[in-house]
Amino acid sequence: KLYLERKEVWGYRPCVWKIILVGVGTVCSGGLLLLLLYWLPEWSVKGTCTHTSLKDAHVLLLRTTVMTFCFHTVNFCFCYLILSHIHYFTHHSTKYYWNDKIQNFDLYSSYHLTHLHSCDNILNIFSAFFFLYLHQVLNPFYIFQLFSVILWSIEDYYYYAATIVLMSVISVGTSLYTIKKHHVMLHNMVAAHSVVRVSVCRGNKDFEEAMSTELVPGDVIIIPANGMIMPCDAVLISGTCIVNESMLTGESVPVTKTSLPSSGEDAASTYNVEDHKRHILFCGTHVIQTRFYTGELVTAVVVRTGFSTEKGQLVRAILYPKPTDFKLYRDAYLFLLCLVGVAGIGFVYTVVLNVMNEVPAKTIIVESLDIITIAVPPALPAAMTAGIVYAQQRLKRIGIFCISPQRINICGQLNLVCFDKTGTLTEDGLDLWGIQRAEDGSFCPPESDAAKESLVNSTFVACMATCHSLTKIEGKLSGDPLDLKMFNATGWVLEEATEEETALHNPIMPTVVRPPKPSSCEIGIVRQFPFSSVQQRMSVVVRRLGQKHMDAYLKGAPEIVASLCEQHTVPQSFTETLDTYTRQGFRVIALAHRQLGCKLSWHKVQILSRDLIETNMEFLGLIIMQNKVKQETAGVLHDLQQANIRTLMVTGDNMLTAISVARDCAMVHAQEKVILVEAMPPKDFLPASITWHHTTNPTQTVKDREGINNKQLTLQEQSYHFAMSGRSFAVIMEHFPQLVQKLVLRASVFARMSPNQKTQLVEVLQSIDYIVGMCGDGANDCGALKKAHSGISLSELEASVASPFTSSTPNISCVPNLIREGRAALVTSFCVFKFMALYSIIQYLSVILLYSILSNLGDFQFLFIDIAIILTVVFTMSLNPAWKELVCYRPPCSLISAPLLFSVLTQILTCMVFQVLAFLLVQQQSWYETWTPQSDACNVSRPNLSHSLNVTTPHDPKNIRNYENTTIFYISCFQYLAVAIVFSKGKPFRQPSYKNWLFMLSCIGLYIFLFLILLHPFPVIDSFLQIVCVPYEWRIMMVVLVGGNVAVAIDRWGSFFFSWLFCRRNKLPRVRYMQVALELQDEADWPPRPFSVTYANPGNSQCAKPTGC
Repeated sequence: KLYLERKEVWGYRPCVWKIILVGVGTVCSGGLLLLLLYWLPEWSVKGTCTHTSLKDAHVLLLRTTVMTFCFHTVNFCFCYLILSHIHYFTHHSTKYYWNDKIQNFDLYSSYHLTHLHSCDNILNIFSAFFFLYLHQVLNPFYIFQLFSVILWSIEDYYYYAATIVLMSVISVGTSLYTIKKHHVMLHNMVAAHSVVRVSVCRGNKDFEEAMSTELVPGDVIIIPANGMIMPCDAVLISGTCIVNESMLTGESVPVTKTSLPSSGEDAASTYNVEDHKRHILFCGTHVIQTRFYTGELVTAVVVRTGFSTEKGQLVRAILYPKPTDFKLYRDAYLFLLCLVGVAGIGFVYTVVLNVMNEVPAKTIIVESLDIITIAVPPALPAAMTAGIVYAQQRLKRIGIFCISPQRINICGQLNLVCFDKTGTLTEDGLDLWGIQRAEDGSFCPPESDAAKESLVNSTFVACMATCHSLTKIEGKLSGDPLDLKMFNATGWVLEEATEEETALHNPIMPTVVRPPKPSSCEIGIVRQFPFSSVQQRMSVVVRRLGQKHMDAYLKGAPEIVASLCEQHTVPQSFTETLDTYTRQGFRVIALAHRQLGCKLSWHKVQILSRDLIETNMEFLGLIIMQNKVKQETAGVLHDLQQANIRTLMVTGDNMLTAISVARDCAMVHAQEKVILVEAMPPKDFLPASITWHHTTNPTQTVKDREGINNKQLTLQEQSYHFAMSGRSFAVIMEHFPQLVQKLVLRASVFARMSPNQKTQLVEVLQSIDYIVGMCGDGANDCGALKKAHSGISLSELEASVASPFTSSTPNISCVPNLIREGRAALVTSFCVFKFMALYSIIQYLSVILLYSILSNLGDFQFLFIDIAIILTVVFTMSLNPAWKELVCYRPPCSLISAPLLFSVLTQILTCMVFQVLAFLLVQQQSWYETWTPQSDACNVSRPNLSHSLNVTTPHDPKNIRNYENTTIFYISCFQYLAVAIVFSKGKPFRQPSYKNWLFMLSCIGLYIFLFLILLHPFPVIDSFLQIVCVPYEWRIMMVVLVGGNVAVAIDRWGSFFFSWLFCRRNKLPRVRYMQVALELQDEADWPPRPFSVTYANPGNSQCAKPTGC
């Protein structure tokens, strides 16, 4: 046994004698053994193969989760590069090759590339319709339904059999349609970039046309001037590209990609995806425009194709999500196993009883098998699906579309929801609120208009107009939304060199900006130092028309910019002014300027380090930006928090904006401090470290505090939230695994998160037993949307392919609506499951009692119960809509809980007692006798009732017509209805049952019908249902028994008692996140002190050291 990427792997070789035995067993069992091996892959491999080493294996058995097994055949191929055979297998569209060095299977190495990528096409993975159909039909429950239908057909019970077949066909057809539709959508999404023609160069040959599916790493491709959607991951080796990477980041911001450096320190470094992202064109991203000089082509070398690309990993995450484990479904299987055990007891009882009474063998087989179909109801899947289908229809009416209906139930258990920021919590982009210039070491009053004439020639406006990374694409200004807002606020015009100009002149052709009116104030941007999230700033070197010297302009985080300026230029009120704006949730950016020496030439500027330029600056002032939160956001988050549903933000945007928005929408409340977690990887023999920065947001003035209870304020001030970037998250996952659970327990803001990191975060949250929802609108959210227990997309583009739910309303108001419907659907599932279980047990008890006198229920009695009562009740009791508001607790998720089991067991005992009582009482009546066609019990007291009914009826060889049968039939019918009413729950998760008028009409109609035929029999109906005539006094007695049954069936006191009893016990919580919270209460040094540093050692233990304040 070896381990492969968290999977246990065993090697096996086919064994001839085992295969022969399995073949014989399959023939003897009529194919049932083959079905069993299909359902249990572990048994299939062990039953046909013998254990061997991985190197010699022909079949591999993988355990991917605790209880999930799968097997794969090992393939062999000849590799001409190494002149030997290699063997590999494919799991979830990833190929693993045998590696002699580690004596295990590993991801491909360089000499496998050609073979691997020649067939690594994402479009090859979509299943044929036949295999989808086969997988659905071979579900164990559908096989059981087939068995039941065959058995009922033998008994001539065609009507109900036809009903079950119809429901099964509709269920399979709907499921297949949904799966196929999802696959088509995903196929179309992938095909947009997977099948395109490209110009490729291999070796020293000329460029030639080829299909993108034929690309392999090492190929050099031409990026066309009009752009393309990248079919692979490639590194630019010449030219420049402007790329829309919204598929990766969720931000529709054009990014400039430059070619790999050919000289200097950067050129000497080893290629790394993280370090060289600004040179990589990722698969699925849209190259909008290319730039090249002196006739050169824009070329890139292919580094990854197929599923190894960023887009391929996303598609694989959608196709092969880790199974979401939901307790309801696990408990349902355990409950069904209990019913199977009950069926087994009935099976043995029936066989023994019939053998003792010398019943024919055929009757013994049919009746003993029939008891199994009674104890385990074949209609259960259709009944359970009804509530989900109704919930799906209600969701559709409010604009929420679902492609995975089974996830609706899971929505009812959500206790944490992750939100993307841009386009989800906030409007797209930032708005300019105003500017505040600094002159002579002090701030001027705030100004709202940066475009007024008095500021045109100012250094402040010149910085706003030049310090950005904007570009023109097809004549339209594009770039970072913040840069766009800032530049547009100046009213200036941007002009770029045309393709012809760059071909004729030196590549260093500056971008020029100028005021809208003719002026000598034209500025050329000579060099840009792009924004760095680590350094939190960007800068440019410019030259004003007619001037000999150059200027440097800088913008960035205010604290960083101020630290790079000469102190006498920074206003003394800088800190107080900055706090004033940040407390109000504004995004503040500082500007600075420096005049460079006259001797500095254009060419020298191109090789200067930015550190030499970004120093001794003059502080210019502040730009105040506002990231508007959507109108609905704060209210929805408040509702979720009131319902004890935790909320957190996972965004690709920067940390400062994310924290500001979190405070704005009250995800982080006033007085709650945010602890910034900055993790650094090991470097220069130093271990990985975490620095803890504490921040507060004192939004309330002293006057505001006076009205607040001191205890409440203390609790608020003690509350804290962690915030971390994607880079820190990656370092902590790798070097601080012991801290991961502690951090995510209180982390509310995750910024600069990549798509894979978002998915990884969802997995971490699920590992501590959170039921996680994810709400986003970008393609970068796809993996997380698919992985979460419930993913909600606010976009109908790529994200909707991965997400189980898509909302046509572009705000998060869909989230509480979905949770309410999920809770209603979950409660409905519990109601229906309990009702169907009781229906089976009630009918089982009826049949067992009648078997004791060699009788049974008649076919039309079964039909009346199964269709007129059960299906009618099931399909109407599921119609209760969701309750109008979210309450602060969730519905139960387990069928195996004391109150619920007590409820079910109480009903079973009640029904059993009253059925047995009625069965015994009818035999004690003075008029009772073994019924024959000549029996006339009705004439004992009421000669006018059905006098001729028993005389004209021929003898029944199945012994259906008798007094016990009639009594049990009436009592059991009323029991079904009583149980349905008891189990049909209303508030606080569903509307009350009396508002479900179809259910109420059905129950009332059935009660009226049953009382009518009980108290005033109709010969036609009695003949149809094979009911015999009984005295009126006994009919009254049955009404009394029914009334007693209903009175005892109301068992709500029992549930309350058990809830009270179990709540009083001080049990440790079962869920991991609550256990972690209890552990942290005993840790005096958590959270870490401000500015302390935690270091990782080789054993992954940590030590914290303060570094001062």
